[in-house]
Amino acid sequence: MSYLGLLLLLWLLAPPRPCPASQAPLHPHDDEATVADLVLSALERATSFLRRRLREINLDGVLGFRVLEVQLEGVREKWARDPGMQPLGLRAEKLAEELSGLLQGSTRHLEHIDAQYLREFRPTILPGFWRLPRVWTLTNASLVYPTLEGEDSFSEEQSDKCLAQLLGTWVDSSQPCALSEACASLMTRPGCTGYALSHQLLFFLMARMMGCTAGVFGHSQHYMDRFCANMLLVNRRVEAGGYPPIARDIFCENIMFCGISGFLDFYKPRWLEAILSWQLAPEGCFGRTEEGAAASLRSRARRHSLRRVKRRDRQFTDGCSSHNTAVAVAALGGFLYILAERPPAPGR
Repeated sequence: MSYLGLLLLLWLLAPPRPCPASQAPLHPHDDEATVADLVLSALERATSFLRRRLREINLDGVLGFRVLEVQLEGVREKWARDPGMQPLGLRAEKLAEELSGLLQGSTRHLEHIDAQYLREFRPTILPGFWRLPRVWTLTNASLVYPTLEGEDSFSEEQSDKCLAQLLGTWVDSSQPCALSEACASLMTRPGCTGYALSHQLLFFLMARMMGCTAGVFGHSQHYMDRFCANMLLVNRRVEAGGYPPIARDIFCENIMFCGISGFLDFYKPRWLEAILSWQLAPEGCFGRTEEGAAASLRSRARRHSLRRVKRRDRQFTDGCSSHNTAVAVAALGGFLYILAERPPAPGR
């Protein structure tokens, strides 16, 4: 087992820290601080990548870093009450402040290069849209689908239209929390996998962030429970397959969305170790390695079954990907927040 793997195992086995309100804060175990330092260092390198490529990052990239900013703020608040972790908390605060300025600049650039997409999805990259979970739960294996549809069970264009209707930014929509019959059917369809499945969860997650409660949104938790149970299965299959480079993007996206939905079992220490190992040096980004890209070209049929290429993703010549980087940093930010919060497993 690697040194990092051992540290992550110790973190997993360590009991939760006593509540600071009940007694004086304790100094953290060395392994916890070391893991936090490793994750923060990876996020700092990714932020350097964002700074260098600010004019090239697409909206999906901005969204992932905006979620990270919220997670860092949550980490800062937790560690501000723990003297042993305050130095790391200050690093998280500094990084969040830098991200705030960088994302403002990137948003201004998007106004010139993709104005319509920005108009439709601007609410999702504004400060205050994303909130951290207040309650943690575990997925329910009984909700896993017995059979799955194909990867392309619906298109990104269909998903974008439904998400824009929800936001109230679609051309024929004026009110947030709108839901046509077609979108209700699409976003609750059973048996989806891959990006179709993650976008179904995103739809209800965004509805929660917006406070939508009427109609089908009154059953949002039911659908989120179902979707994340199946997204966990997707991630386990990716792990069992040796984390093929072509599947790492959806793997991180599932952790990002289900993590911020409050599902604790997506934060597995071995998955954190895997994601940290995928960061490209010295760029600081995430994307396909040359070996992975070559393998995907040799296996077009398998590529199609594992990953539908994101329409607006920016693939750079150095192997970096705007979307891969965005979902990876938001996944890592979730791990960092869990490390700071240390919620007990539900039912314990």
